[in-house]
Amino acid sequence: MSRYRPPRKAGSPYITPEGEAALRAELHNLWKVERPEVTKAVSAAAANGDRSENGDYIYGKKRLREIDSRVRFLRKRLDVLQVVAEPLGDPAKTWFGARVTVEDEAGKEHVWRIVGPDEFDVSRGTISCDSPLGRALLGKEIDTEVLLETPSGTQRWILVTVSYDPTTAR
Repeated sequence: MSRYRPPRKAGSPYITPEGEAALRAELHNLWKVERPEVTKAVSAAAANGDRSENGDYIYGKKRLREIDSRVRFLRKRLDVLQVVAEPLGDPAKTWFGARVTVEDEAGKEHVWRIVGPDEFDVSRGTISCDSPLGRALLGKEIDTEVLLETPSGTQRWILVTVSYDPTTAR
């Protein structure tokens, strides 16, 4: 069985200022804090002798590879990302960075913020602009019905409110 994996389709190159700051902080932490610590631990473990049965050495080398891989990814990704600090169009419509309230068919309201694929976290109330719901909401006005095709059938959502954080408002 081959280890080849086809490359994933790159997500949209958009990010909020907060998301960019978080990625830059992660890059700094990996490169300036964690990597030097792991390098010291690997050097100390290597000094202990036989490396083939040295768990600290093996784990440390594996962790260094993971850190280097993530650092390469972050550097490449940060080069292509475009920071979006204000609505891309009419602030009465849903654009990147908007905080929206949608009502499902049962009448339950959900609040989401539409962000880039590098920063979404459903548990924190953020969804990607590349997600099906995110794509369906873009460009919509308040009181618009949004239809979303899912494996279980079509879901209907009503867009209740659209707002932008003070840092992203015009």
